[in-house]
Amino acid sequence: MSRLAQTPGLTEVQREILSTVRDFVDKEIIPVATELEHRDEYPQQIVDGLKELGLFGLMIPEEYGGLGESLLTYALCVEEIARGWMSVSGIINTHFIVAYMLKQHGTQEQKEYFLPRMAAGEVRGAFSMSEPALGSDVSAITSKAVRDGDEYVLTGQKMWLTNGGTSNLVAVLVRSDEGHPDGTPPHRSMTTFLVEKEPGFGEVRPGLTIPGKIDKMGYKGVDTTELIMDGLRIPANRVLGGTTGRGFYQMMDGVEVGRVNVAARGCGVAQRAFELGVSYAQQRHTFGKQIAQHQAIQFKLAEMATKVEAAHAMMVNAARKKDSGERNDLEAGMAKYLASEYCKEVVEDAFRIHGGYGFSKEYEIERLYREAPMLLIGEGTAEIQKMIIGRRLLEEYRLQG
Repeated sequence: MSRLAQTPGLTEVQREILSTVRDFVDKEIIPVATELEHRDEYPQQIVDGLKELGLFGLMIPEEYGGLGESLLTYALCVEEIARGWMSVSGIINTHFIVAYMLKQHGTQEQKEYFLPRMAAGEVRGAFSMSEPALGSDVSAITSKAVRDGDEYVLTGQKMWLTNGGTSNLVAVLVRSDEGHPDGTPPHRSMTTFLVEKEPGFGEVRPGLTIPGKIDKMGYKGVDTTELIMDGLRIPANRVLGGTTGRGFYQMMDGVEVGRVNVAARGCGVAQRAFELGVSYAQQRHTFGKQIAQHQAIQFKLAEMATKVEAAHAMMVNAARKKDSGERNDLEAGMAKYLASEYCKEVVEDAFRIHGGYGFSKEYEIERLYREAPMLLIGEGTAEIQKMIIGRRLLEEYRLQG
């Protein structure tokens, strides 16, 4: 075994793509990631390189200028990128979710208008569900859209937009009561709008403000922002799919594949943490021998490697299930839950192996230690994943009679 987390059954094309991405990560991302992260600097040169590789169009169909690859291929690429620097995988992920939602739910006009430019990286996507007061309770969204002739007027405040400043297309979920009388369940009165804007901060189009970057513990470099709508006018032809009331289902479909992506990010970060831990354990000497020769460290390495393998296998299974056209919310929830929890544990064990040096910003593990917690909450907390898993299990194992 050359390294952990190998994936059986890949095509030659898939292996070539992954080899290219891995080389890019080793040469262009890992050497500069920690320095850029400490400066909280957007990795423009890295993003430009990913654009040249065609990764912004990896899953966009060939007819729209993309590579037409599978979710599995995409997830494995994300795993490699996150191994280099998790923030870069976040830049790709939000773009990918919007492109996926357009591919699955957009009108033909919307696909033809957006997807070719998204595949080229000219249009970069972000998506927005959360609001300051609601957390995981999407049904409590208060942002709303009101019809005014051939336009809708959007008002409200959104939170936690990855790529909020650098994107020029945002898929925004709001409440739209048009055609949905009082008493309609909340999830049936929500609509996704495709909002075009200028990159940057401040007022990026009339009625739309991106206040600035949120200062975060980790996950730096990538811009995370709020979004404020105050009389934002959007043409009716920018309702995703052309029909109101379908936004909740469209967003949940996007988040489902996003959970596979977060699982892949957890796998990538955990792999890097293991690499750093096993390497340092062979360099550091105590009591006359490498610390890797102490049984306590070997036990720790064994547990870390097993967790990396298990998380990778579950992530691959969830991606393949989605690619087959089957329902995969159970598998995606399990993969996201396990990978994020194991990632946190593997990173902490690598941190412990480093001893006092793990607390120093000179060592890469310090960055990973701050990045891993984001995966515990991104695309739904562990508690949300357990709710999804539990409900699906009860569906599958419901007693008859």
